[in-house]
Amino acid sequence: MLPMDRIRALLLEHDDPGHLERPADFDLDSPRECFARLVGALEERFGSSRSRGLLAQDASFYGVIDVSADAADPGRPLCVLMSNFGNYFVTAEAVAEKGAPSGDAGLSEEFVTWLDGVCTAMGCTFVPADLLREPYNGPSFLEAHRDEEFVAALVAAGEVTEDEDDDEEIGKAYWEDRYFAYM
Repeated sequence: MLPMDRIRALLLEHDDPGHLERPADFDLDSPRECFARLVGALEERFGSSRSRGLLAQDASFYGVIDVSADAADPGRPLCVLMSNFGNYFVTAEAVAEKGAPSGDAGLSEEFVTWLDGVCTAMGCTFVPADLLREPYNGPSFLEAHRDEEFVAALVAAGEVTEDEDDDEEIGKAYWEDRYFAYM
């Protein structure tokens, strides 16, 4: 796997605030082929899977591949995502019981090494989910920033006080918000 500092640099390098959903030079055939190869590798390892969100409107990710709990290494459902950016950033998360991603903690080291190898062979970059949960410090204006502006407007209008706004997440964005989310 690439060193974390190099992956961080790639995330920042491919962040274009003028193109939130996909890069300016996005070519539909290339990600389609790459995603099909990623699906093929996962199906070869785990059996059938389910793909969703293929080139979803208003999204910075190309698609999601779901692997059932019965087939996945950690014995929990597995979710592998491919971004539209960075010669295709790829990440994976084990899914907790309630359907929420649980991050890298649920992935075996053997699986992470395997997926990183698959990504390297395909020319993609595997990005650990825990790195994607680091605070976003890029140039793009993301949905979380809109929340912060909205709350500030409500406070300015006297609709709410700052004390009522105890949610520490308002206005905070993470790298996963930039490359693996709806914009």
